[in-house]
Amino acid sequence: MTAGYVLVKKSRPLQGVVDVYGAKNAVLVILTSLILTEGVSVLENVPNNADVRLMMQLLQELGAQVSFDAESKKLTVDTFGICRYEIRPDIMNKMRASILVMGPLLARFGKARVALPGGDLIGQRPINYHLNGFKKMGVTTSRKDPFVEADLSRIPQGPTYTRVVLEYPSVGATENLMMFASIGQGQVAIINAALEPEIFDLIDVLTKMGARIQILPGATILIEGVARLNPITHTIVPDRLEVGALLVSAAITGGNITVANAKPDHLDIFLEKLSDMGHTIITQRVENSWQLAPGITIKAAHRSRATSFKTCPYPGFPTDLQPLMMAALCVAEGISHVEETVYENRMIHTQELAKMGAQIAVNGTKATIRGVEALYGKDVIASDIRASCALALAGLVAFDQTTITGVHHWQRGFDQLEKKLAYLGAPIELIEDHTSGQESLPKIQILPS
Repeated sequence: MTAGYVLVKKSRPLQGVVDVYGAKNAVLVILTSLILTEGVSVLENVPNNADVRLMMQLLQELGAQVSFDAESKKLTVDTFGICRYEIRPDIMNKMRASILVMGPLLARFGKARVALPGGDLIGQRPINYHLNGFKKMGVTTSRKDPFVEADLSRIPQGPTYTRVVLEYPSVGATENLMMFASIGQGQVAIINAALEPEIFDLIDVLTKMGARIQILPGATILIEGVARLNPITHTIVPDRLEVGALLVSAAITGGNITVANAKPDHLDIFLEKLSDMGHTIITQRVENSWQLAPGITIKAAHRSRATSFKTCPYPGFPTDLQPLMMAALCVAEGISHVEETVYENRMIHTQELAKMGAQIAVNGTKATIRGVEALYGKDVIASDIRASCALALAGLVAFDQTTITGVHHWQRGFDQLEKKLAYLGAPIELIEDHTSGQESLPKIQILPS
């Protein structure tokens, strides 16, 4: 793990135009979906962050050939040589998205052997939704620490129809089950499915491969299995969470920026809350669909007003933007209330914000924020990806300088976000210490730009 820190100083109002790379949460699952194919696929607009590189390494461990042009964000994956169905624990425990290999491996080999996934410290991420769904589709699972083993014990004799009802609209379970169901006989209906933009990007990819997928009323995804899926070329959807980070950076500093390739309909409630805070949000609509350019412009008020919200599955307020919005509310005028309903430990960042002078009272998964006139730079620790960003944004309006350790979280989630913020005028810098006990990065072939 690379030691280092993010250094932030008080900023003037941010100004300018930027764009964003592809969504990390879309790239990770789309990379696992390539296991369903045999041949060369090309992904465009792929962010160069640690989680994505780790998923590339995971595919290499299975036998795929991977090359990545980090400058043009073009990733080429040849899955013809995939020959293994087991993932080592030292890879699995670094990233929660690694569990998404189970569905594709089951579809390709009829079996999978994976360790329990790791990731951020924001709360429980049970895989029972995944396993229960697989069981309904004829898979036998067993726990042999540190592995979970899965075998397709019941091969359908002719077309079948299976209903999988998710108790909670889990994004990962929806993705895993959908990929598994894409190859084979019969139909699978996932009831109470997650319908995030990243899921629609995966559906777009699977459809290009040749899958038959329908979205039905009642948050239902219907998949009709096919015999074979084919390699594809695909451009990853823009990262709505990076868009949110950039918009909040303007809101908290009183700036005026445009995110040129953002999709406004991916952030409806978030944009409504920014408007409630007094900021002017400008989007453009063309022929009943959102146009990629000019994206989203924010003209921030001199000082934000307080607002309240509760996180929910999409299309509700995104849990991943809760810490960032809370940073802005710390210096808003009035009292705000925030309730976290997705991850029970996603209030850890409030302790670090309090070190900077924020007035936050936390009761379980609810927080009351009383806006203050100013924050003060401190040495703070990032506990997860979004917390690292929230603390950096708070540092933009803090006197003196803010030093954020736990920099590996920043590197896991973002591809040079600090440079985009600096381009807009933020005094922010990622300081890396390559001499102190870092782990070797995945050995991905980097093509010349």
